Amino acid sequence: MWRYHPQLLERPVPRYTSFPTAAEFDESVGPGDMAAALAALPVEAPVSLYLHIPYCHQICWYCGCNTGAANRSARLSAYLQRLGEELDLVADRLGARALSRVALGGGSPNALSPEQFDALLARLRARFDLRRAELSVELDPRAFGWSWAAALARAGVHRASLGVQTFAPHVQAAIGRVQPVDMIACAVAQLRLAGVSSLNFDLMYGLPGQSLGDLDATLDQAIALGPDRLAVFGYAHVPHLLPRQRQIDARALPDAAARFEMARFAHARLSAAGYAPIGFDHFAKPGDPLARAAAAGTLARNFQGFTDDPARALIGLGASAISGFPGALLQNEKNSGRYHLRIGQGQFATARGLRRSAADRAVGNAIEALLCQGSAELAGLPGLAGARAALTPFLAAGVAALDGTRLSLTDDGLPYARAIAATLDPYRASSAVRFSSAV
Repeated sequence: MWRYHPQLLERPVPRYTSFPTAAEFDESVGPGDMAAALAALPVEAPVSLYLHIPYCHQICWYCGCNTGAANRSARLSAYLQRLGEELDLVADRLGARALSRVALGGGSPNALSPEQFDALLARLRARFDLRRAELSVELDPRAFGWSWAAALARAGVHRASLGVQTFAPHVQAAIGRVQPVDMIACAVAQLRLAGVSSLNFDLMYGLPGQSLGDLDATLDQAIALGPDRLAVFGYAHVPHLLPRQRQIDARALPDAAARFEMARFAHARLSAAGYAPIGFDHFAKPGDPLARAAAAGTLARNFQGFTDDPARALIGLGASAISGFPGALLQNEKNSGRYHLRIGQGQFATARGLRRSAADRAVGNAIEALLCQGSAELAGLPGLAGARAALTPFLAAGVAALDGTRLSLTDDGLPYARAIAATLDPYRASSAVRFSSAV
C-alpha cells in the first residue's frame, strides 16, 4: 500500500481548509464586507459559529495557533467582554436564528474558568437558537478536571477534542507538551461521564525525535482509550512563520521518507483497528457522524478540517478568527489590541480576506470534492489545460486517474491528495508563500 514517490511530494502545499487559502488574503476587505455577507445569508441557510479563545495556560512549541499565555485574569475577562460584544453585532444582523454547530477552539477554551464558559454559553443562548445545534470544544488535558467536565455536562456538549499529539515522554519533552498517559485517561473518563459521545484525539507524526516505534506505541495507547475519532497530522515545521518553533531542534525531525512511512503506518494501523479513514488524515468509528457523512457522500471541509457540518456559512468570532461565506473569506484582526479597538467602537473586526470570484468557487468546489469524496469533475474549470499538464506526473505514477474530465484518487493516491489538489490551484503558480510538507 502507498508507494513512495518523493518527487511528487517535494513541493510544500496548503492544507486546503479553504479556497482560496489564507495565503491569498489581503487587506482589500473590511468591516463592510462582513456586514454585507451577513445580510446576504438566506434566512433558511444553515449557519455555524466558531468562537476563538486565543489563550493557553502553557504554550507548546510546535503549535501553529494564534494563542498567548492565559496568565492574567483581567486579560481573559476583557477578551470575553469583547467577544460577547462581537456576538451581539452578528446576532443583531442575523436575528435569533437556529444554529447548526457551535465550536469553541483556540488556543484552549479551557483556559477560561468553568464559570466564564457558563456565562459565554448563556450569552449565546440568549441571542441564538441552540436547541438543535451540536456543541463542540477543543480541550487541553493539562488544564481539565471535574469542574470543567461538569460545565460541559451543563452546556450539553456532546463533542470534544483532546490535544494528545503523542504519548512518548521524550517526544513530549521535545515539543514542550508534557502530559502523562494517566492524565489523558482521566480526562477521557471525565468527558464520557459528562456525556461526550463523540471524542476526538489529535495526534501528530514527524515530531522531533519521534520514531516509528514511538508512533506505534502512541496508536496502541490511543486505541485502548477508545476515542470515536482521531486526526493524525504531520507536524508542520515553519519557524520562519512561528518563532516559538525555534525551540524545536530541527536536526531531530524525521526526514521526508520517514514521515511518509509514519503516515502509511498510521493509516494501516487505525484501519485494522476498525476506524474508517476519512479524507487523508482523519479516522472515525463507523457509527460516528463523521464516518456516516463520509459514507453518505456529504463529508465537507472547512477551517476546522473534515466535518459533517452541513452549514456552508461558518462565522468566526474572536481575534484572528476566519469566517467563510460562499462569496467571501473574512479574517478578524490577529492583534488582540486592534481587535479590542474595532469591537469596542461597535465595528466588525474584519481586517483581511478576499471576495471569492465565480472561478474561485468552481476551483474550491473541485478541491473540496477531491479531498472529501476522492474525485472531482473538472469540466468548465478555469485553467483546465494547465491543470492537465500539472497532473501528468501524478497520472504517470498511478496515484491519480483522469477519465475525460473526471479526476479521481487511486487507492495509492491518498497521501498525495493535497499535492494533487494543488495542481488545480492557479494561485500556487505565482505565490511565494512557503507551506508545510505535503505529507
